[in-house]
Amino acid sequence: MSSVQTREAKRPLRLAVDIGGTFTDVAAFDESGDRLLFGKSLSTNATQLVEGIQHAVDGAGASFRDAYLFLHGSTVAINTLLERTGAKTALLVTRGFRDIYEIGRVNRPDAYNLFFGKHEPLVKRSFRFEVHERLRADGAVHLPLDEDQVRALAREIKTRDVEAVAILLLHSYRNPAHEQRVKEIVQEEMPDAFVSASHELSQEYREFERASTVAANAYIGPRVGTYLRQIEEHLAQRDFTGTFYAVQSTGGLFPVAHAREHCVRMLESGPAAGVIGTQAICEQLGLRDAIAFDMGGTTAKAGVIADGRPLTTGAALIGGYERALPIQISMMDIFEVGTGGGSIARVMEGNSLRVGPHSAGSLPGPACYGRGGTEPTVTDANLLLGRLDPDHFLGGEMKLDHAAAERAMRERVAAPLGLDAVQAAEGIIRIAITAMAHAVKGVTTERGLDAGSFAMVVYGGAGPLHASAIARELGIKRVLVPFSPGHFSAYGMLFGDLRYDYVRSCFEKLATAPFDQFEGIYRELEQQGRAAVASSEVHPEEIHVTRYADMRYVGQEHAVTVELPLALFAAQDRAGIKEQFDALHLTRYGTSAPKEPAEMVSLRATVTGLMRKPPRQALAKGDTVPVAGALQRRKDVFFRDTGGFVATPVYTRTALLAGNQIAGPALIEEHASTTVLAPTDELTVDPFGNLDIAIGGRK
Repeated sequence: MSSVQTREAKRPLRLAVDIGGTFTDVAAFDESGDRLLFGKSLSTNATQLVEGIQHAVDGAGASFRDAYLFLHGSTVAINTLLERTGAKTALLVTRGFRDIYEIGRVNRPDAYNLFFGKHEPLVKRSFRFEVHERLRADGAVHLPLDEDQVRALAREIKTRDVEAVAILLLHSYRNPAHEQRVKEIVQEEMPDAFVSASHELSQEYREFERASTVAANAYIGPRVGTYLRQIEEHLAQRDFTGTFYAVQSTGGLFPVAHAREHCVRMLESGPAAGVIGTQAICEQLGLRDAIAFDMGGTTAKAGVIADGRPLTTGAALIGGYERALPIQISMMDIFEVGTGGGSIARVMEGNSLRVGPHSAGSLPGPACYGRGGTEPTVTDANLLLGRLDPDHFLGGEMKLDHAAAERAMRERVAAPLGLDAVQAAEGIIRIAITAMAHAVKGVTTERGLDAGSFAMVVYGGAGPLHASAIARELGIKRVLVPFSPGHFSAYGMLFGDLRYDYVRSCFEKLATAPFDQFEGIYRELEQQGRAAVASSEVHPEEIHVTRYADMRYVGQEHAVTVELPLALFAAQDRAGIKEQFDALHLTRYGTSAPKEPAEMVSLRATVTGLMRKPPRQALAKGDTVPVAGALQRRKDVFFRDTGGFVATPVYTRTALLAGNQIAGPALIEEHASTTVLAPTDELTVDPFGNLDIAIGGRK
């Protein structure tokens, strides 16, 4: 028996922690008894996040001492980027290209907007320095690297109290030698600085995107690195002797040592884990297509499972289209809006009501939390509408202050608009629903997919409260609420696999593509991935390899990523590959050109080490009518369809059995969430305990 197997036998716990803007969630899988444990706590402030982790672990009844694997996803990386609270950073760039990072792509989606503002670089121009060197597009040396000049630059930068250095040299994706040497010199002169080179993160062309990616990595590196080291120290103090893995934006896992160096890969770690959990539910139920919708305390996110697989992208725009900073790494295709349970509602100029993107967070939190909050939020609105119960929030562990919520709503929103508190609360919910529906459209309609033909898996503490209304907004007929939705992103981490993504740009027309050369590139990329998986302290059950290619029509600027089945590639079936590309282009853009020639831009390989998954046990079978103990009470709940409050039954989810059916209106309460069933909805508890809701009833 290997040392890893021995440790797993003695320490049977796999522990996953997801830190959100409002709550910290824990999901633990006890492999000795096939048990799942859940915990939740309010997220502590940025300097004490480890305390929130410990509180949530304690709440789950788990222990670091019993864990052989610790998995972690966090919003620290993305929040550092969006809030602009990162390190003082310098950028070293090839001479003559100092301003490519600021010029960008000159995106202008609204040509007539007089208040348009372009993206703001993370690195000021006075902290961008030119390096005397130049490579040609094929990687050949045009101008040798001036090492003395680089050393002098490093010494100058050091005098400016710079904490991080990003390096972007032209065509380093073809030949990284100059970047490698510059990094060595900077590290020699600045041993305490965080240093990041672009070729370590991306081996694709597009210098602006690569500059933006490496600048972001350096900018967030010191803070994320410090935070991860704090967790490591805390784990050691709690007798954890297992392995620490972080969750990537692809939903895959990678060692914490890699996460400290390539922290930009963690930007969407929590949301990506939720999509992985949704994929697991789809496999369980035989669903091929589903929308993954996550609403927490700060934001709402949506991703897509199409044909059984999560949709991913090779790059993303962080911060909105026109002001976005592009990040050129593989990640889940996720659309996010600043609407969550803690989103603040404010009356703006012209008596317009706006919900979000500012959030009350966990401190002070919504007014009803009684922690000093004075502004009304989506959570306060739900409390006033009867959807949340002041005595049963978080299983009764946290009492909500109804009077404080009503006072904040009346003073800040209702009175200025000439409404009563209930009307104001209902208006806030309607605005929030519209915003969240936009997130779903961002990954469906805008990708050429019909949202109405998908089922929607809804999770996050606030997701089930709004699921029915969002589905109606989009014409979705089926909603699934998994067990313990308030912990679902952490739960999804337990289904994560070791994953490494590699890409290599190479421009060849499909009609004359050198497949033998491509095979060599793919094998090289795959070997890197196999070696990375083999070096893991946790042994996967098997290794899976997938090949992709970025393709476009000749003359186009942008490409789409097409999966290349091994059989098509081995047969050098150019016509079959072209058909795959045409079909995907038609789905994505509503048009294709089968008679036009195509070209391959980049080759991609994903190497996955498949981990053992938690069992998905069937729920005990019951009758169509829930047992008497499942119905806890009745309370007045506001429904827009009825125009007022309706006496509504409240069920305890843990008392529901497979096959139970409930007709709306109803509330289904559990520890970290409440599901709202509208008057015309019908719910069935499926064999695995998911709440399967027919929106508008089963026809």
